[in-house]
Amino acid sequence: MTYVVLSDCIGCKHSDCVDVCPTDSFHEGPNMLAINPDDCIDCGLCVPECPIDAIREDKAVPAREHGMIALNADLAQRWPNIIKSKPALPEAEAWRGRPDKLQYLEDYPETV
Repeated sequence: MTYVVLSDCIGCKHSDCVDVCPTDSFHEGPNMLAINPDDCIDCGLCVPECPIDAIREDKAVPAREHGMIALNADLAQRWPNIIKSKPALPEAEAWRGRPDKLQYLEDYPETV
């Protein structure tokens, strides 16, 4: 069992969750966070810290978001670790509750 950042995080990137993570499991992308399932100890401390309810236990991920489980694992391997919270993205409120956000996921350019 692990915790997963859902697509609701896209465009918001609140990072209140980062400060309470005892294992520094969060990784930062351009417009969302991801949790490394290999580092997550399933404590659940991050869940109540997310102001948009974008973190769920893997067993509680809605069917439409099931692909986020593998995506978090993949992105956490490529994105840098974040160990201290930062301000949410400037447009976070405009993105709150917006449906079908996965198409807007941004990634860092691959390095050659």
